[in-house]
Amino acid sequence: MTALPPSPAFALLDRAAAERILILDGAMGTQIQNLDLDEVDYAGTGSGHACGHSSERPQKGNNDLLVLTQPEAVEDIHYRYAMAGADIVETNTFSSTTIAQADYGLEAAVHDLNVAGARVVRRALDRATAEDGRPRFVAGALGPTNRTASISPDVNDPGFRAVTFDDLRAAYLQQARGLIEGGADILLIETIFDTLNAKAAIFACLQAMEAHGQRMPLMISGTITDASGRTLSGQTPTAFWHSVRHARPWTVGLNCALGASAMRPHLAEMAGVADTLICAYPNAGLPNAFGQYDEGPQDTARQVADFAREGLVNVVGGCCGTTPDHIRAIADAVAEFSPRKVPDYV
Repeated sequence: MTALPPSPAFALLDRAAAERILILDGAMGTQIQNLDLDEVDYAGTGSGHACGHSSERPQKGNNDLLVLTQPEAVEDIHYRYAMAGADIVETNTFSSTTIAQADYGLEAAVHDLNVAGARVVRRALDRATAEDGRPRFVAGALGPTNRTASISPDVNDPGFRAVTFDDLRAAYLQQARGLIEGGADILLIETIFDTLNAKAAIFACLQAMEAHGQRMPLMISGTITDASGRTLSGQTPTAFWHSVRHARPWTVGLNCALGASAMRPHLAEMAGVADTLICAYPNAGLPNAFGQYDEGPQDTARQVADFAREGLVNVVGGCCGTTPDHIRAIADAVAEFSPRKVPDYV
């Protein structure tokens, strides 16, 4: 990729990150579940009417579609996270690729989902900034998709792959272009369980930036899936970092799968090798037998504050089970600590 001038947001984010630990928002799914929406709410007065795209399949559970069919409700969630202290708020586009939307028959809606997803966040952040004057940033979220390029889904055929690298690259490129068109300040590749998927997303994001003519902050966040301390595709945090380092991400880090306590050793490992900013947004503990998260805001905040106290992080937030109350508590808990110093010996 040719050398590109940095986007206007880059300097603002760098300046803010040098002064304090920045705050990322919390879970969308938790908040959407609280809305108790039905099929008509999701599809919008009949599938294909309000969102402009038709499908014969049920849409309930397709949370990304709500940026088109229930934009006010989604905007309100983003706004509440902004007012809780979030500097960076993610778009509701975790599954807005043709690969993931194929489950709902809405591949044709992907461009609109990403453009609208970024615009909804921008409106929410503009409202918040009008109230308190604090600048905030839109992070365009690119999720891992529901397919893996490194592992066969068929135990009887280990060489089989349900998706190719180029399939992923093309899907992510469409998504990244839509997010940029909608006004995203940052591109965030998150919940990475397969590094090959992440590499396709990185390639696509760099292509989208080149077409846009500006280098945007790129955030990359992996997920450790169990007590082994590895991603699903088998990498340790150190190996994961060295696999994505070439992209020169603005932040690298971990999210999801684990609560803060279980995440800490893996985060410390990554902070010990990465020569860039570190971002962490754990779950509110682990889910109970009913799939609910019992860890309260103060409990989560206390553990995330330990990350800050130990000098491990530059950006913190929450993943599954976290709420605006969790983000407010986290923001308060880390305010007294200085951001991690990026090592120059790596």
